[in-house]
Amino acid sequence: MNQPRRILIIKLSALGNVILSLGPFASIRAHHPDAEITVLTTPPYAGWLAKAPWFDHIISDGRPPWWDIAGLWRLRRTLRAGGFERVYDLQTSGRTSRYFGIFPPDARPDWCGIAPGCSLPHRLPAGTRMHDIDRQFDQLAVAGITERSAVDLRWSAADIGRFGLADRFALLVPGSSAHRPGKRWPADRYGALALRLAARGLQPVIVGTKSEAPLGEALRAVAPSAIDLLGKTSLPELTELTRRAVLAVGNDTGPMHLAAAAGCPSVVLFSHDSDPFLCAPRGPWVRTLRQARLSDLSLDEVTAALPALGDERVTG
Repeated sequence: MNQPRRILIIKLSALGNVILSLGPFASIRAHHPDAEITVLTTPPYAGWLAKAPWFDHIISDGRPPWWDIAGLWRLRRTLRAGGFERVYDLQTSGRTSRYFGIFPPDARPDWCGIAPGCSLPHRLPAGTRMHDIDRQFDQLAVAGITERSAVDLRWSAADIGRFGLADRFALLVPGSSAHRPGKRWPADRYGALALRLAARGLQPVIVGTKSEAPLGEALRAVAPSAIDLLGKTSLPELTELTRRAVLAVGNDTGPMHLAAAAGCPSVVLFSHDSDPFLCAPRGPWVRTLRQARLSDLSLDEVTAALPALGDERVTG
């Protein structure tokens, strides 16, 4: 099979899923060093991924609903005009599989994904359980990409001096998907953890989205000295924070994936709403704790997971 000259990678969201695709992105670029590679993503990640070394072009897809005829028509026109010879669908959703049908039957690119009728189908046996990163690399192997690239985030950097943080700080991530509140350890317990971190000489810093402001307020009601950066950081700034933090503690949510990938010692809290076997953050220093109901996870259990992780970062 001839090497494609124009390649499209599809990865729409969410932040954690995008982070889990960084290694596959790098492997695709390494396998196709001379190709012109475009990534189709969503607006929250378009500007950030534009700084990455793997892509020549960015297409921002607002995921138009199926009743948005004008939006779908624009997407159809953009994809057809791209001249893509191969598509790596790393989102592998029903939506992105339908994008396969956007291309005319006599001019469809080689398609690596799960779309019915595609030329490079990824078909896992029924019952297969595989972490999302491993599943993506298994998918890429169908197209002959067998080398796994390490995650390198040096391209995502920023000056965080404007936050005025102490030299030694810890990140707390009390939020998660708003429609899945069961993924959240109680905010007041994060506040109690913040007090313990402060007693160890670590400045507690809260990160996440602006919509999670009530969680920050509840946390700071217990630990007023915690620095609230909810909704105040860009993705490069968040990367820099995770790069410099002594440790991070948070729920199964995007910033914890970024922290792990950046090498920050990370304790990630899971409930019955998600399975760490399938989607835990990956990195050199990651520990997961799981309780069916996170309200049953004690402060002492979380605290007990911290010392070795924090010491490793300080001495390493």
